[in-house]
Amino acid sequence: MKKKVLAVILSSVLALSLFGCGSEPATEEVPAEEATESTDEAEAAPEAEADAAEAEPEADADGGETAEIEEGTDAAALKIAIVSSPSGVDDGSFNEDNYNGILTFIESHPDCTVTPVQETTGDVTAAVQAVADIVADYDVIVCCGFQFAGIATIAQENPDVDFILVDSFPSDAEGNEVTVDNIYAMQFAEQESGFFAGMAAALETKSGKVAVVNGIAYPSNVNYQYGFECGVKYANETEGLNAEIVELASYAGTDVTGADVGGNYIGSFADEATGKVVGNALIAEGVDVVFVAAGASGNGVLTAVKEAEGVMFIGCDVDQYDDGANGDANVVLTSALKVMHLNVERALNSIVDGSFKGANVVLQADTDSTGYVKEDGRCQLSAETISKIDAAYEQVKGGTIVPAANFNGVTPEDFTW
Repeated sequence: MKKKVLAVILSSVLALSLFGCGSEPATEEVPAEEATESTDEAEAAPEAEADAAEAEPEADADGGETAEIEEGTDAAALKIAIVSSPSGVDDGSFNEDNYNGILTFIESHPDCTVTPVQETTGDVTAAVQAVADIVADYDVIVCCGFQFAGIATIAQENPDVDFILVDSFPSDAEGNEVTVDNIYAMQFAEQESGFFAGMAAALETKSGKVAVVNGIAYPSNVNYQYGFECGVKYANETEGLNAEIVELASYAGTDVTGADVGGNYIGSFADEATGKVVGNALIAEGVDVVFVAAGASGNGVLTAVKEAEGVMFIGCDVDQYDDGANGDANVVLTSALKVMHLNVERALNSIVDGSFKGANVVLQADTDSTGYVKEDGRCQLSAETISKIDAAYEQVKGGTIVPAANFNGVTPEDFTW
């Protein structure tokens, strides 16, 4: 099924996205010292540039550059690039969490540097071209998003460069999923985190109306949507509730196969204005809890929530509680977590210690890679709600509850447990 889906994706991309081939990605090289200053969680050693200079990579036989890595030591002065979507590495969500994983790695390896590369169109062909444009300049390239699936050929032609691919598996020129020796590709069971968000919304709503807002109907976003809908359904049926999921017909999503998946899709990960329009429209329909998985577009929804009365926001990918500050109050109920930073850091450490190898993996609750925020002071869930979600979490972790996902053969309508 996945191979067929990828073939459909490739054919549609080639037909519709050629306009992006000539776009130039925005790049800004960030040495270890400057990169880690951009986050409160990482502080680089002041001697980073000097150490990096001493570990300058040597030219290989083909004229390219390769970093000298002493297996099992911290001596690697890796040049890392992170290529992200139009919302960039400071989007407060998906891209930033991946970036923070690199920054945490650099905190322990101050000889390494990171360069953010922002692909400004979101076009699939342009995304792959952005990687091709920089591949000769880096030892490691972290690619953030489904639009980078087509990097397999680039990786195979550049075996001395290691790739970390987040939210997709690589595909060949025909669109077939492949495993590549120098690509560690991770997908996440977003439907699990979405399920917890849906339970939280159904258990905490006062108006009885909830909604999920997404960016583009890539599989990861559809997974969040379907998981949310399953979580609402589960809470309704197990707790005797009647929470209604509100959808705006004019913002229904179309997934990568052309199927109508419903929901509320902004159509971009970098359109705050439309995000606010969608948020206001849902609030006008009576929605008082909204789960948002839309990158920087979600900031527009958050603004709409802050300007309303009695409406709560569920964050996505990372703990967004700080973003919810609204005067003396906070509008963030909880956040659905996709723990990318930890897994990006793990992959980078494996490059340094020599254990890195290509693989396509799906990360789930059993590796602490999905979840939700329940810590005191970081959410506004009741103790009773947390207890109920935790009980369901154990069933998700053990495989008793399997929420619907874009391509797992289950729809929210068919979901049972």
